[in-house]
Amino acid sequence: MDLALFTLLHLLVFVYWLGGDLGVFYSSTILTNPKQSAAARIAAAQVLAQVDMAPRTAMILTLPTGLTLASLKGWLILGPLSLALIWTFGLIWLVLAWVLHVRHLGPTSLARQADLAIRWAVIVVLAILALNLWPQAPALPLFLKAKCAILAATILCGLLIRRALVRFGPAFGRLVQEGASPEVDQEIARALDESRPLVVTIWLLLLGAAFLGLAKPL
Repeated sequence: MDLALFTLLHLLVFVYWLGGDLGVFYSSTILTNPKQSAAARIAAAQVLAQVDMAPRTAMILTLPTGLTLASLKGWLILGPLSLALIWTFGLIWLVLAWVLHVRHLGPTSLARQADLAIRWAVIVVLAILALNLWPQAPALPLFLKAKCAILAATILCGLLIRRALVRFGPAFGRLVQEGASPEVDQEIARALDESRPLVVTIWLLLLGAAFLGLAKPL
């Protein structure tokens, strides 16, 4: 029963991550379309911000659901206490992500800095697993280590997307306050165009992770 439940949860994480990203991507095409009215583009941005929480939530839950599933299948030795700590960490991180979303906290806020530190820490831990630098890592199946590397890469892509979108906030603020103009349109399009290759990279990484989960090569 537990195995079926966590397999389902892990599958749902993949579905909502990839599906949510597709919704965000489509909304961004409306946002950057100068033929759309300013009101329509602002509405698209609001939809984008809300839908984007689906992949953000799914990405965070990938870690506890995946590690729990690996433990249940015997690929990774984790006791009840370790799993409880992993889930506590994941849920705290998830609450933090939603607080940042609801309260619209800026990059200098303590909560935003904590979220950034968590993301880098998770990247490092996943890299340690993928590179056999953890005592149990050599015993892990190759496909599981590859999935750890893929998750680390997707989180890194997310951080690079944030960097690419630094200029988006001010430009979008001008769209709201001043209305559309060629200068504002160009700035918004440039910010989103820089992030789109990274988004596509995440899609490819997710498809790779899904294939590894199904094929389970040694």
